[in-house]
Amino acid sequence: MGKFAKRSGARKQERNRSDRSPSKGAPRRSAILLPETLIVQITGTDRDGDATARPVDWNFADGPPPQIVMNPEPKGRPGLAPGEKVMARLRPIHGVGGARYEGRTIRRLSDAPGRVLGIFRPGHPEGRIVPTDRRSKAEWTVPLGQDGGALTGEIVLAEPLPSQHRLGLKPARVMERLGHMGDARSVSLIVLHTHDIPQIFPEPALQEAEAAVGTDLGQRVDLRDTALITIDGEDARDFDDAVFAEPLAEGGFRLIVAIADVAHYVRPGSALDRCARERGNSVYFPDRVVPMLPEALSNGWCSLRPHEDRGCLFVDMRIDVEGRKISHRFGRGLMRSAARLTYEQVQAARDNQDNLNLPIPHLYAAFDTLLAARTARGTLDLDLPERKVVLDETGKVASVAPRPRLDSHRLIEEFMVLANVAAAEELERRRQPCMFRVHAPPSEEKLSNLRDFLSTLGVSLPAGNVVHPRDLDRVLRQVADTPEATVVNEVMLRSQSQAAYDPDNIGHFGLALTRYAHFTSPIRRYADLLVHRALIAGLGLPSDDHPAGNDRLSAEDTSRFADTAEHITATERRAQLAERDAIDRYLAAYMADKVGTNFAARISGVTRFGLFVTVADNGASGIAPASTLPDDFWMHDDKQQTLTGRHTGLVFRLAQEVDVRLAEANPVTGGLVFHVLQGMPPRGTDKRPGRRSTAR
Repeated sequence: MGKFAKRSGARKQERNRSDRSPSKGAPRRSAILLPETLIVQITGTDRDGDATARPVDWNFADGPPPQIVMNPEPKGRPGLAPGEKVMARLRPIHGVGGARYEGRTIRRLSDAPGRVLGIFRPGHPEGRIVPTDRRSKAEWTVPLGQDGGALTGEIVLAEPLPSQHRLGLKPARVMERLGHMGDARSVSLIVLHTHDIPQIFPEPALQEAEAAVGTDLGQRVDLRDTALITIDGEDARDFDDAVFAEPLAEGGFRLIVAIADVAHYVRPGSALDRCARERGNSVYFPDRVVPMLPEALSNGWCSLRPHEDRGCLFVDMRIDVEGRKISHRFGRGLMRSAARLTYEQVQAARDNQDNLNLPIPHLYAAFDTLLAARTARGTLDLDLPERKVVLDETGKVASVAPRPRLDSHRLIEEFMVLANVAAAEELERRRQPCMFRVHAPPSEEKLSNLRDFLSTLGVSLPAGNVVHPRDLDRVLRQVADTPEATVVNEVMLRSQSQAAYDPDNIGHFGLALTRYAHFTSPIRRYADLLVHRALIAGLGLPSDDHPAGNDRLSAEDTSRFADTAEHITATERRAQLAERDAIDRYLAAYMADKVGTNFAARISGVTRFGLFVTVADNGASGIAPASTLPDDFWMHDDKQQTLTGRHTGLVFRLAQEVDVRLAEANPVTGGLVFHVLQGMPPRGTDKRPGRRSTAR
């Protein structure tokens, strides 16, 4: 039947919305040929208990990977479990839809055996583990004496055991009990283990963080009398950037962006540095944050708390009346935040003409100028509403609603983008290593697919294999405020290449910028910390006395820039997948008591095996399998993105509004199954006799 991909919202990893990596959807499957021998990673199990896998280096921006079903391991060897990597010999499976392969293990490559994460169910004589990953279709058996004392409904980590039988369910031993399913933190706990996200800081890193103290003025620039303010979400716990603006006598504005001086505390080669590099970035869930740095820093000395002295790196910029940057200057300073404001407070201050005795009017005036420059530059500004999951005191979902996007959000985005540009330009000018944030233009294939989809809506793109971001943005403005707007934004996102980190600069397509690097959040992104170190070295900025030694970019940092870029790009994508996974599971739990309820939805994906639908009210997404559609022979048109009934003439197309009924909601895996009501008989009546629903 193929894998069921789902589109979901997530907390932004990027401050700028056009710098977001494509999310899952229902991409098209094309004929893919794999080599005879390949390294694969185990992803789950099929219904017979055999392991399923994918190529280890698969780029999901190119669509779903070919399906690989592994042959059972020889008798007496542990079964393959999710996370393991093996060298496999592949054989194409002919006569089935899509690209499928049979795999046979040549050599197991993982240092440690794979782990099974699931819910324990006792039994006689054997218990069972129900996997929490929807890619695992089969349960695992737990032989007598191997349950580790697990209780009914507990989340457990287990390892495969040697099996005496090649076929059937595989045995496993419980290694760790993690808590009960349904507890307040169980959803994020499952996601953290599923995606192998580190949670515990090693003791040396904690000791270094606890030993940190405040910074003195020394040779730093004194910014304590400058009215720098932090603007963050209401639930933010760390404040790592602050902004200031004032008009210039000759026209234009002076802008200051000040960033927490993480480089002062996290020195190259230290335990904190090793830990930060391993994590790569912070990860955000509705009930918790898994920070890149220990709390003593992330919520302490590296958080720009109001009315407290904090060390910072700052960039002082001038823009002209048309919003173009005409100069910038970096420095190391000591600041004192004048206020900690939320986006809502700043927006309300502007709407009510209340400046709160802060430079808010100047901030908005500078923002309007920057926005005009952005429009003239022609950037891709995707409008993809995010879902905010609100939990009650017991950890259950109280509500799900789109996050509002205010002008105050966009104000901070524009200030941060300008500072990031200045950092990239400065490092390039001084011939210093730079961890660029790059975004390649869409590939010819993706551009062609996008054209095909837009043509179904009567929308066109300029001819040729190259487009400018303004061409794509024109399409978004054309469909704005139409029922198709959300799907067009999603398809546009899927057509994009994935943003990445790279020491070699290719520019940033989405932002229409030739030089761009992340400077503004070293508290939660390792890339920004490397940029800070490079600026300190390249500009010869003063260093404070510190027992951990040098705070500049080290020779080791520079020598492994390429490897670090690949690593932190991977950790960022891991975080994005985990955050989406958590939202999916919370939504499934929220919808679990609504099985049988009808919802207004839209079709967000069309495949040969069914439809993906998204509920209008809360953004919950799920599959409507072809087998649940009205009895007919369903023909899939890949270009038109439609399923058409040969006999009924009923057509389902991408972006179409439909009524659906929730049929299944599985909080353990996060899976939702819907039935589309169009063309179906009223509830309680028998379906008409006829052919079984099939699709091709």
